[in-house]
Amino acid sequence: MCGTCGCGEHHHHHDHTHEHSHGHEHHHHPDEGIVINLEQDILQRNNLLAERNRGYFEAKNLFCLNLMSSPGSGKTTLLEETIRRLKAKRPIYVIEGDQQTSNDADRIAALEIPVFQVNTGTGCHLEADMVNHAVKHLNPKEGAILFIENVGNLVCPAMFDLGESKKVVIVSTTEGDDKPLKYPHIFQEADICVINKIDLAPYLNTKVEVLRENALKVNHHLQIFEVSATKGDGMDAWCDWLQTESAKCK
Repeated sequence: MCGTCGCGEHHHHHDHTHEHSHGHEHHHHPDEGIVINLEQDILQRNNLLAERNRGYFEAKNLFCLNLMSSPGSGKTTLLEETIRRLKAKRPIYVIEGDQQTSNDADRIAALEIPVFQVNTGTGCHLEADMVNHAVKHLNPKEGAILFIENVGNLVCPAMFDLGESKKVVIVSTTEGDDKPLKYPHIFQEADICVINKIDLAPYLNTKVEVLRENALKVNHHLQIFEVSATKGDGMDAWCDWLQTESAKCK
């Protein structure tokens, strides 16, 4: 669990007692104010570093996307298919965020794309200093697209600015059509919503149109793409948008 973004157990402590009562007790610790101040300091420091990253990206005309989703949404598969379609047209670099392993980075490297793996251990999100460190190693060419695949989590990544050009939230039909209502903050923070695995919708109790409507209820400014990364549906529109937006960075 992560204490800096408010989901650590030292920040919200809930006791569920079943042996002697069915009550739900809330304990308010005297150091809660200290914890909140510490978190504000951490976020402020992160935001300063994020602005430094943003300045670097703009100076090099980089189009940087922060890809956020829950585990299993098909984020890496979407990234792989996107790379296959665009790598001959524009330089691409990838930062992979996971708690452990280099599995996803290995998949990207197999496509002959420069990639840097960040393992966060118990951390549940990437932070601006991690991205800064990774970018120094990658040293991307001017005018490139930089994809940051954040740690799989629909809560904490929304709180941490990385300096990206656009925040992209990816949600799959296998997660149900009420995800935007359950996790509104990440949809509110996002610029783009990619609904993935639309090819599976006929076999699920999920309606793509309801998922889209719920996302727009939370954030009516969202630009939405409906895709199947494995079948190719909707990928042309997604990649055309990436090409158009990245060209604006010059």
